Amino acid sequence: MSEPATPEASADADADTDATGRTDTDEQAAQRHEAATRVPGTGADAVVASLEAAGVETAFGVQGGAIMPVYDALSASTVDHITMAHEQGAVHAADAYGIVRGDPGVCMATSGPGATNLVTGIADASMDSDAMLALTGQVPSTMVGSDAFQETDTVGVTAPITKHNYFASDSDDVGRTVGEAFALANTGRPGPTLVDLPKDVTFGETDRPVGEPTPPKRSVPDPEADEEQVEAAARAIEQAERPLCLFGGGVIKGDATEEARAFAREFGIPVVTTMPGIGSFPEDDDLCLSWAGMHGTGYANMAITHTDCLIAVGTRFDDRLTGGVDTFAPEAEVVHVDIDPAEISKNVHADYPVVGDAATVIDQLDAAIGYAEAPDPEEWRAQCAEWREEYPMDYAIDADEPVRPEFVVEAFDAASDDDAYVTTGVGQHQMWAAQYWTYRHPRTFVSSHGLGTMGYGLPAAIGARIAADDDRQVISFEGDGSFLMTIQELSVAVRENLDITVVVLNNEYIGMVRQWQDAFFEGNHMASDYDWMPEFDTLAEAFGAKGFRIDDYDDVEDAVEGALAYDGPSVVDAHIDPEANVYPMVASGAANGLFALSEDQL
Repeated sequence: MSEPATPEASADADADTDATGRTDTDEQAAQRHEAATRVPGTGADAVVASLEAAGVETAFGVQGGAIMPVYDALSASTVDHITMAHEQGAVHAADAYGIVRGDPGVCMATSGPGATNLVTGIADASMDSDAMLALTGQVPSTMVGSDAFQETDTVGVTAPITKHNYFASDSDDVGRTVGEAFALANTGRPGPTLVDLPKDVTFGETDRPVGEPTPPKRSVPDPEADEEQVEAAARAIEQAERPLCLFGGGVIKGDATEEARAFAREFGIPVVTTMPGIGSFPEDDDLCLSWAGMHGTGYANMAITHTDCLIAVGTRFDDRLTGGVDTFAPEAEVVHVDIDPAEISKNVHADYPVVGDAATVIDQLDAAIGYAEAPDPEEWRAQCAEWREEYPMDYAIDADEPVRPEFVVEAFDAASDDDAYVTTGVGQHQMWAAQYWTYRHPRTFVSSHGLGTMGYGLPAAIGARIAADDDRQVISFEGDGSFLMTIQELSVAVRENLDITVVVLNNEYIGMVRQWQDAFFEGNHMASDYDWMPEFDTLAEAFGAKGFRIDDYDDVEDAVEGALAYDGPSVVDAHIDPEANVYPMVASGAANGLFALSEDQL
């Protein structure tokens, strides 16, 4: 439609939906074709040729015995390999790389402990629907089941946490299997795939070209939704007086941000996002109420509580978003758009299910809604604006008290470019980074959502930095406990001279655990007190990075400027108020509209 937009919708669309910002040149297309048609010599050659035919530029991994033939072939490849300090670092880096690029990230590990060290990251990618391909070495086929050295049933272990996994059994087929796994990872609803590579298969001879990476035919969904579903949803939206868009991670993964932004602006519909959907709609737009859920804004949660038509796109309605399902959006008819029919009415009943690709379905809805019939929700927008004023995201500062973490996040935001990438670990620091940074672009908030993996932030920053291949800034917010879990990857950032800034919001606690202990366990800080942490700025220097330290407000400006200006990896050890808590907070299982602004309200 090309009807006039409301005043709130007059801002630039600010679309930033292309996953990579790149298109294949003639040279790149020729390279991919050459790899697809090349006659390999061994199964390992075929594995590498499949990666090249898929256009893979970077893989992250750790070398080992069973995967060694593949690494040997990789040494002559156009694929750049980044050796990580630990396999968990490799899988998180690959995950973040894929999020930023919009193509599956690739990680590699050997059999046994190498493969099992990938499990946390694979599960993380599965929970967040991140496209990724894992390649694992395996003992020779004849030794499988014999409890051989470094043998693990990798296919069995990873079956519940992959979109699909494969045991390669033939040197002639292994290349096509890897290509299929790569293509499947990003087909329909994205997710991780895995190919287990026995050593005799990768050593074995083959002369079969790998061909173009192709997903299984049954895995390719119809992007268009059923017309009856679309029409029914369109009529519901037209009749709504308090419509609300809820944009989830599927809007970003489906490259539907341009369509989503245009839809909301065209009809003047307020927008709330999920945490994975952060960046799908610019948070400085008047229509945007930021993200909802357990630690979402009060005004976002009030909008969900009082909307009469929730237009949910690309969300699985997880418990951290909904609170108590029975009290979620109690006044609303729910339009649920998703590429995966299994998500429809799984957690929240969909009054109007619409199955299809996010961008395609939004365009279908836009075409089906009569502009003249759709009321302008002006009063509803005014009410949302009132909630924004009533429940502001502010905090008090006392120069004589410890530094507030929110202040540190906002200081880095103010000093950084609008399109900087932010990665996080998991905990209080993750929430503060989500709450007090203004996100304007998709794929710029890179975090662990469903699995909640501590230690994700640093390796994710490495993956994001390598994926960005430009001058865009990469800032990683970590907590002291979270940072310590994968701190060894700082050696990789130093070795590769990666320009990343790690900000450790150091409260000498596992902060979110401590907050829950104060609220629900009578302040019993069992195993959450981390006053044994090292000096992270000093430790950074030992790794070869640049260290900075914040102890009071006077240190903030110089530390922010110095860390961002440093050409290479830097670590800011920001000692914050150890008693600072994350609010708003919806108690687990409670109604979103009953959010607490302080501990005594829980």
